[in-house]
Amino acid sequence: MTIRVIIVDDQAMVRAGFAALLSAQSDIDVVGEAADGRAGLEVSRSTHPDVVLMDVRMPEMDGLAAARAILSPPPGVIHVPKVLMLTTFDVDDYVYEALRAGASGFLLKDAPPADLIAAVRIVAAGEALLAPSVTRRLIADFATQRPAPRKDPSLRLKGLTPRETEVLELIARGLSNREIAEQLVLAEQTVKTHIGRVLAKLALRDRAQAVIFAYESGLVRPGSS
Repeated sequence: MTIRVIIVDDQAMVRAGFAALLSAQSDIDVVGEAADGRAGLEVSRSTHPDVVLMDVRMPEMDGLAAARAILSPPPGVIHVPKVLMLTTFDVDDYVYEALRAGASGFLLKDAPPADLIAAVRIVAAGEALLAPSVTRRLIADFATQRPAPRKDPSLRLKGLTPRETEVLELIARGLSNREIAEQLVLAEQTVKTHIGRVLAKLALRDRAQAVIFAYESGLVRPGSS
């Protein structure tokens, strides 16, 4: 199955470089480009991509506003792609807010080409791009230093079984499905089932939101091991 991608970035050279790199992959098709968030929203609605590579800082409409519009479409818009934020900074408030809005993760623009290709495939497959330790650090910092108003997330934890709570904690610590399976001595498919139930019970979009929820609810605290 071919992964349809659009690239939204105000730098023409960045768009061209990313497009050339991704188009060279047999399983990735770049179906559109845009130089600002507003145009990116229009291109997304017309091309129905699987993944949107979205720059954080752009004119007209920044990446955060565009991500929110794409991920929370008005009635009648059925297709909702995955959004992968692009940034030149390893710490950016916009990235945190984008994760809250439902973005599937972020990638530094100076990451190796192989990382960009892998990121597109990971996000297209429905996973969140949260493996790198830098991402865990950023989200932990966000949850403690930039808390947003919320309705007692700790109360929602009561709806989880002990095993589901354990799985959520390990997700928040950055473990992959395989690593969780090894630690809990479970089959990997069983772990996937638990994760699906956790997301459904907590009304979370994906692993990215699960990590943020785990920190905000107090289930996991920064610096704990």
